[in-house]
Amino acid sequence: MSRTTAVLPIALLFATSGVLHFITPDFFLRIVPTWVPEPKLAVAVSGAMELAGAVGLLFARTRALAGWGLILLLAAVFPANVYMLQQAIERGASRAASLILWARLPLQPLLMWWIWRAAIR
Repeated sequence: MSRTTAVLPIALLFATSGVLHFITPDFFLRIVPTWVPEPKLAVAVSGAMELAGAVGLLFARTRALAGWGLILLLAAVFPANVYMLQQAIERGASRAASLILWARLPLQPLLMWWIWRAAIR
């Protein structure tokens, strides 16, 4: 499998998520931790970074840089995933919803590994 083919699913994932930041910003605003200043700006910047990373993965010259950028972005937004879980627990979310959010946390490092493997290694 070529490297371009290997990064296509990742690029599609981040392109979709990036677009959703602009189409449905309220969803993302709800999961921005309260300590983040300028939540709207944070959502817009993270969406733009996801789009830039997705495009960057598609070109051999920018692939590694885009991969590192997406890995750093995933690390930066990890607190939002933890905050989303905390908010769900505080709201009394169902057991199934809570389990999904718990399961999402270890997926972040797995996604980082996948990006590294496909785009950087």
